Amino acid sequence: MSERKPVVLVTGASGFVGGHVVPALARQGWSVRRAVRRPTGADDEVVIETIGPETDWQAALEGVDAVVHLAARVHHKHEEHAVQLYRNVNIAGTLHLAHSAATAGVRQFIFVSTVLVHGRSNEGRAPFSEKDILTPRGLYGMSKAAAEAGLRTLARDSAINISVIRPPLVYGAGAKGNFALLTRAVSLGLPLPFAAIHNHRAFLAVQNLSSFILRRLAHPDPASNFEIFLVADKEQVSTPEFIERLAKASGKSPRLFGMPPDLLGTLLRVIGRQDTHDSLIGSLELDISKAIATGWEPQVSLDEGLQLALSVQDA
Repeated sequence: MSERKPVVLVTGASGFVGGHVVPALARQGWSVRRAVRRPTGADDEVVIETIGPETDWQAALEGVDAVVHLAARVHHKHEEHAVQLYRNVNIAGTLHLAHSAATAGVRQFIFVSTVLVHGRSNEGRAPFSEKDILTPRGLYGMSKAAAEAGLRTLARDSAINISVIRPPLVYGAGAKGNFALLTRAVSLGLPLPFAAIHNHRAFLAVQNLSSFILRRLAHPDPASNFEIFLVADKEQVSTPEFIERLAKASGKSPRLFGMPPDLLGTLLRVIGRQDTHDSLIGSLELDISKAIATGWEPQVSLDEGLQLALSVQDA
């Protein structure tokens, strides 16, 4: 008689990060149950059309040992509706799922938060660490900080083991957002005005995020049932160096020119790309020593992660 595989429920399983985490879990011997919004007929999926305070998780959580919660509301075009959506999905939806998991006897809950709970930049300050007082910026960062606070309370009042992971920009095959924009610009040989930027930024290969999630699932802390971790690649480089590494991985020559940072920042704000300004111009350094102390090591270097991100099939 074969030994029962542990079961993990993954929300956001069909997204960019989920597309990497799910096969990594399966390779490590987990029986994965994917929470999806639209059915595809796959045997490993459970349909959860919306995540919110009223979602019925009972069937999805039956027999589950761990939950990896990746799903979140990230962007919304209509600001007047965004506040309620962030509250319903990122805060109330997360806490309702976690409470449901605790009630169902789930042992572990992994919550992927964001480094934005610290703010957008640590320019002129020490690298962010888990001990910092939070200064979240934007609806997304504030909603994740509120969810973290609720999870801390839940962990105090229940037996479930909760790990909160705060990643910076996650890159890899299938990534969207600023990484996709940079990749396309480099591929097209477009000149980019970042040569005069002298910052330091943390990035995270999706393979390294996946490996840390696996590490936490395999080695929960018996002394504490609520822990927070900043996770990033070991190399934290400037924006122009990141573009140069990306170009090298693409087999292209980087086309960088200098524009005064203040002028560049003003230009990006004028054209409505405040997010690009925040994620590429300022410094965002992270102290990842707590994550390293768990016995985890990033599986891939920055160059290896970029090579994998640009390969047709992720290794």
